[in-house]
Amino acid sequence: MLFILSLLLNAAVLLGLSTMMSTVTIKNYTTGIIVALVIGLLNATIGFIISFPINVITFGILSFVVHLVVTALMIKLADYLLSDFKVVGFKPALIIAVVMAFVDFLLMVL
Repeated sequence: MLFILSLLLNAAVLLGLSTMMSTVTIKNYTTGIIVALVIGLLNATIGFIISFPINVITFGILSFVVHLVVTALMIKLADYLLSDFKVVGFKPALIIAVVMAFVDFLLMVL
């Protein structure tokens, strides 16, 4: 249940940020759900493969920063994979990653 709620909230975050930022484009809410699911799957697979060695090297001290950067990279990868989702530049992807991490944190706390 928590996974579905997190997925729907991340889709809402993506849609909300696409209305606020001219560099982010999402076709509709269904696309937002698909994009949130793809980003989650990419983070769980490729993101883990990328972040694990970096966290081992830094002894986990920079774990949060590494997670944000890797999530931003996965957002850019989702941009390349999905035609109805567009993010122009790395900075908007990083902003999306920060807001998604904040929303996920709030979901875990509440």
